[in-house]
Amino acid sequence: MGAVEKRPLFLFFLARPFELQILFYFHVMPVFSVIPIWKTAPFLRILPPLIAGILLQWYLQPGILPALITGAICTLLFIIFSFLPDGSRFRLEAFRGLLFQVFFVTAGAGLAWMKDIRNQQNWYGQWYTDSSYVVLRVGEPLIEKTKSYKAEGYVEALVANNTQIKATGKVFIYFAKDSTSAQLQYGDRILLHKKLQPIKNSGNPGGFNYQRYALFQQAVHTIYLKDNDWVKLKGSNRNWFRQFIYTSRQNILDILQRYVGNNKDELGIAEALLIGYTNDLDKDLVQAYSNTGVVHIIAISGMHLGLIYLMLVWLFGRLPFTKKNKWLQVTLILGCLWLFSLLTGGSASVIRSAVMFTFITVGKNFFRQTSIFNSLAASGFFMLLYNPFYLWDVGFQLSYLAVVGIVLFQKPIYHAVSFRRRLPDAVWKMMAVTLAAQTLTFPVCIYYFHQFPILFPIANLLAVPLSTLILYTEIVLVAFWWLPVVGLYAGKAVAAMVWLLNKCILAINALPFSVWDSIPAGVLSTLLLYAVVIAVATWLLQRSKAMLRLSLWLLLGFVLVHAFSSWKVHRQQKIIVYNVPQHRAVDFIRGNTYCFVGDSILLQDGLLQNFHLKPARTALQLTKRKDSLQQIFRQGSFYQFGHKRILLVHEPLRYLTPAEKIPVDIIVISANAKLQPEELAKVFNPGLLVFDASNSLWKIEQWKQACEKLHLRHYSIPEQGAFVLDVE
Repeated sequence: MGAVEKRPLFLFFLARPFELQILFYFHVMPVFSVIPIWKTAPFLRILPPLIAGILLQWYLQPGILPALITGAICTLLFIIFSFLPDGSRFRLEAFRGLLFQVFFVTAGAGLAWMKDIRNQQNWYGQWYTDSSYVVLRVGEPLIEKTKSYKAEGYVEALVANNTQIKATGKVFIYFAKDSTSAQLQYGDRILLHKKLQPIKNSGNPGGFNYQRYALFQQAVHTIYLKDNDWVKLKGSNRNWFRQFIYTSRQNILDILQRYVGNNKDELGIAEALLIGYTNDLDKDLVQAYSNTGVVHIIAISGMHLGLIYLMLVWLFGRLPFTKKNKWLQVTLILGCLWLFSLLTGGSASVIRSAVMFTFITVGKNFFRQTSIFNSLAASGFFMLLYNPFYLWDVGFQLSYLAVVGIVLFQKPIYHAVSFRRRLPDAVWKMMAVTLAAQTLTFPVCIYYFHQFPILFPIANLLAVPLSTLILYTEIVLVAFWWLPVVGLYAGKAVAAMVWLLNKCILAINALPFSVWDSIPAGVLSTLLLYAVVIAVATWLLQRSKAMLRLSLWLLLGFVLVHAFSSWKVHRQQKIIVYNVPQHRAVDFIRGNTYCFVGDSILLQDGLLQNFHLKPARTALQLTKRKDSLQQIFRQGSFYQFGHKRILLVHEPLRYLTPAEKIPVDIIVISANAKLQPEELAKVFNPGLLVFDASNSLWKIEQWKQACEKLHLRHYSIPEQGAFVLDVE
């Protein structure tokens, strides 16, 4: 091991990439040991019940009272147990273990209940009415969007009937782009008197659950403010440390913009790679990184923190004033590590890495060697204590799965192939880490993103070393920009390497079959896929015939689930009116084929299509698009699909009043059509009026009031989400 320590830092990283080299570097206990894992990793025994309690509270919502009662009973029984004779305690040891597990289940449930902002005593939602004035504090520097500025607003008080009520909570604010809002800064306080809008999901099948995401961020409402909707109050409320973080972050961005150049692609990647700033990233370029399986490079993750950690250990282990002072060395390493984590935005994956490296550093310097599984479980345990909703964070899940995969499978994969020469051996070590990380992450990636990057080993082989050089060069640039020569040449070097990285990724993305896209996946199929992976891995590692048989049975179950899903797809007939703001979008679906009716821009704009329409088509396994379906009879704006009659209206209709009203199952009104429900009611006998998202909210409100008077059933897509109808 001493020979390894004498290698230059970058060569050492090439030999043992990502977080695994850190574990070996600090002599962490080997993974495979004769000691049972649950004895070497006590946190591994309390983490599952904590997770179970969090899930129980979120999905079943039993409230805080059952958790308090159960926790009190467990505590009382623990006290009674401690007074029992030794013999009785030995006989009841299994019961004590069960009691221990139940206690942490209740702890998880209680934590999840308390973290839910809606259950907090001072939450503004308990007193807020449409007539309330709201005092908000701007919680971050404004982020510029295409048509607005976005910021998080923290509620400080509500004002109603000349009474001020102190309150807490978060609101997502969107400011219209004007000279007044552009001058707002972090900590400024504003008074507004405009109705807060509840955060809702689009309702599109397979769409992102934005409402849950916002709630996990402690936000329930959003608001769009024009210049006359708010007033800036005197004074400000700033936290000095947050101000320091925001100022430092902006200074780093200014340095990169000054020395890296104005090329958007190169600057955007440089900013994202160093501090996770993504506002300047090109969406198509990000998609290319995702398709090739290297998006983790531009999404600050454990890899970045591992590189920073190695650099800090190498640096402070050689500086004269820290080399022999263990306490100072640990303090500086952890201080710099956590400062970097906060500068990057403090995502769940970064915080996980920071917590784990904290345990590793403290354990290496002040305690005996420990189990990596215990360090992982301990970091997860404390992170969930701080925020139980990290459990749903995709970065949190992928981060832990990747590290566990590396720890379990990197050595077996690496030893499966041997090379005599040093360079091929170093390359294979890197690929072994990449393959090991993918072993446990690819099922959850397919579940969330419905794609698999087939060429990820090649992409990572090129991107990881190059991005490592870029990261270290950017650190040199930020640290020594004040030296003209360093600033000039380090900036040019970063720009050149980022250009090369982008070219490599785009070239790989352009190759045929670079990505397997639109893969359908559900919860059951994902769980079965994990079971298959674990069973096959156990069979290969332990040569167990029983695990081979189990893996075959599980694989059969996985195939049957997919076969049943395909059978349902073959039989499906649906009409979907999507919730796409300011656009008309309707799919007529039969089997795996769909016919689209709507705005042509949704066929041309890949971003709009990927965000709003693609998730539904992937979830429903729609692989073929046709301009018409044989099962649909169309005449003008009328559609007959199965036994359903549909009328799509986006412009005024001219009909003579018939002797008998025409029966129509659904009338979909789009594009603020200049018509009234009274006019439609004279000609048609509609089962339901659907107002899609291309209409203005004020127009929909007028139509709804008219429908109420006429006793017509109606459905507002902007308010109620996408409309889905199964056709018989």
